[in-house]
Amino acid sequence: MNEPFDMTSMIADYMEKGFLENIIDMFKHDRTLYPLIGELMTDERMRVRLGITALVETLANEDRHNIPGSIDSIARLLKEQDSTARGDAAYLLGIIGHPAALPHLEYVLADDNAQVREIAVEAIEEIRKMIHSDRNSA
Repeated sequence: MNEPFDMTSMIADYMEKGFLENIIDMFKHDRTLYPLIGELMTDERMRVRLGITALVETLANEDRHNIPGSIDSIARLLKEQDSTARGDAAYLLGIIGHPAALPHLEYVLADDNAQVREIAVEAIEEIRKMIHSDRNSA
């Protein structure tokens, strides 16, 4: 019996093999993939997690209109037990730079881990700068 197709596993496997450019193109052409980013960040393979960070950095610049579709899935990681996962999530939300991430980041300002709080503060500052910059250029 065939197992159902698992897009998240496929993307993670491709990421591990170094197919970042192909994955970027997939996301640009199918915005329904954005909610998978949070789950992809939970992959145990370091190369996958680093690749997802590079993916988010690229899409934040090249597909700003659709990248907010990943905010909720990434924000869920802010409640993980692992402080590294919480810090990575706060960092990614800062890279995305969308105002919708602010309430999630403000939640983390009370985190038990000082590094997570620091990452959240920096992310909030960056988002507020972007908002201010966007208003001044409009």
